[in-house]
Amino acid sequence: MAKGGTSPARPEPTALLEKLGVHLDPELLVLALTHRSFAHEAGGIPTNERLEFLGDTVLGLVVTEALYRRHPDQSEGDLARMRAATVSQRALAAIARTLGLGKYVLLGKGEIRTRGFEKDSILSDTVEALIGATYLSHGLETSRELVHRLVDSTLDVAASLGAGLDWKTSLQEAAAERGLGSPDYIATFEGPEHARIFHSTVVIDGVTYGSGSGSAKKHAEQGAAEETYRTLLERFPLPKPGDAGQAGTGSAGAASGSRAPASGA
Repeated sequence: MAKGGTSPARPEPTALLEKLGVHLDPELLVLALTHRSFAHEAGGIPTNERLEFLGDTVLGLVVTEALYRRHPDQSEGDLARMRAATVSQRALAAIARTLGLGKYVLLGKGEIRTRGFEKDSILSDTVEALIGATYLSHGLETSRELVHRLVDSTLDVAASLGAGLDWKTSLQEAAAERGLGSPDYIATFEGPEHARIFHSTVVIDGVTYGSGSGSAKKHAEQGAAEETYRTLLERFPLPKPGDAGQAGTGSAGAASGSRAPASGA
């Protein structure tokens, strides 16, 4: 398993199965751990992308069902935001790190040099591939058990995240409450297709606020929205209930009087 520039110190993946609590055929396990950079250097062998596609669907189904049953009074929109927070790239990468997953992934030499074993995109994709492999081997019930072992703590947190469930929606609402225009997202990217990094900057009424980066455009936009949301709350606090003296001034006037470029704040 040292082909394609993988580290000779990489531990046997059977230890990973013990952490996951499932058994997988060795060949299927290796496939689930095979990043496309390794596959390319190894002569075009299969990658884990098809398993990732399958695992993403299984993960979404299990999480959606769990949220539906646990939160009978929540609206469709709230459930969707909780699901998005639970299965986000950042959340899955955090789960991968608790498993020490990075040291098991088969990567090409270029990804090893750029520390691909630490990248959120690679870690989250590999988690989904492992879920897909589990589904192929054991069916839905065992996969459901695995998903719950992996994400139940994240599910619990999602119910109390508030604005963090969907930063773009939260920013849109915060800007409207303050009489500001709609946020615009300015996107750029860099790097080769297999390792592209996206950057996003939020502009409101011609003023530049927060920025964010990620391996996908949507992740960069969420990061920029989060930073901008926090900036708006700090710069343009809304009157507290009972502040009758400010009731007639309106938040928009206060905002427009103190608006200044954040230059990445």
